[in-house]
Amino acid sequence: MTPSRRTALRLCVALAASTAISAFAQSGPYFPPAGTWAKKSPAELGMDAAKLAEAVSYAQQHETERPLDLSDQERVFGSLLGSMPTRRAKTNGVVIYKGYVVAEFGDTAAVDPTYSVAKSMLATVTGVALRDGRIASLDQPVGATVKDGGYESPSNAVVTWKMHLQQESEWEGTMWGKKDDFIGKEAFGSGERKPRTLKQPGEFYEYNDVRINRFALSLLRVMDKSVPDAFQQEVMDPIGASSSWKWVPYANSYVEQGGKRMPSVSGGTRWGGGMWINSWDMARFGYLWLRGGQWGGKQLLQPAYVKAALTPSGHGPDYGYLWWLNTKGKNLPGLPTNAFAALGAGSNTITVSPDHDLVVVWRWHSGNSGEFAKRVIAAIK
Repeated sequence: MTPSRRTALRLCVALAASTAISAFAQSGPYFPPAGTWAKKSPAELGMDAAKLAEAVSYAQQHETERPLDLSDQERVFGSLLGSMPTRRAKTNGVVIYKGYVVAEFGDTAAVDPTYSVAKSMLATVTGVALRDGRIASLDQPVGATVKDGGYESPSNAVVTWKMHLQQESEWEGTMWGKKDDFIGKEAFGSGERKPRTLKQPGEFYEYNDVRINRFALSLLRVMDKSVPDAFQQEVMDPIGASSSWKWVPYANSYVEQGGKRMPSVSGGTRWGGGMWINSWDMARFGYLWLRGGQWGGKQLLQPAYVKAALTPSGHGPDYGYLWWLNTKGKNLPGLPTNAFAALGAGSNTITVSPDHDLVVVWRWHSGNSGEFAKRVIAAIK
């Protein structure tokens, strides 16, 4: 064989190897680029089209009973601190299987409040802060770095980041005019509570938006920027989300940080404001967590953090870091024990089943979010 032919052969082998490596790389999970999401028919992915259609029909027939103008907001949740839309969309949703859109229904482009799904988004910003060293350890007391007066009392001084994430902080105080005890119908609507004695921080779970709002302000302090800015730059832009979402602050939730006036946002829409977003951006967010905090080869969240976030806390109702879990099979009946969900009032939900490579966004519905997902899973052959 002549030298020139040997050189040509080497080039051919190298080209073939390069092509094989490229093909292997492309065989990994699909990540949708910004502005679009590839669709595949159920048949292309081995699904039963008729059963999937039945699942979607079920979802469409189970719309929330909340009024379209959300006129029940103050009766249910108490006096408003932030704005509310004049009208919500009807029930809608997106089904992502193996990374592809296999079903969608309703007005999925509607930008509506997603209520406590925002809590899972706060957990994501926390993961970014931990990744970047802005939080040294989740077991560190928040007051060790946040010096704005919110953690000066003896009980608040021992509250850690993990306690906030697991809703076991028992933080005591007032945020944006709302007291942590949830006492009073005017302030808290039908969600008002009876007086109780506070437990030691870390020993008792309570779903409490006042404490979550304190947590959100603490994140602003350590990030040295507003939580919406951090979420956009470190999460939503990298995953190709739209520019239509907005994290709306209360009218009175602005603070000084580093000589700048910044909005501190809430972990829900209990008192107005909160995360307003469409179903497609919710699906991207859920897909990031399905992929273990990784997007297109970039690890946005540390794997250890994702694992810890999806591990049950010591006292919660199968609850992780502001994510609802299913390790006991009760929160999402019929789904695998490693399924998890972001749940907001309304209901606005993101349900993730890693065992089935599945993300289901279902908005403004009645019933358990796992029921729709279970019916989708029944269509997977």
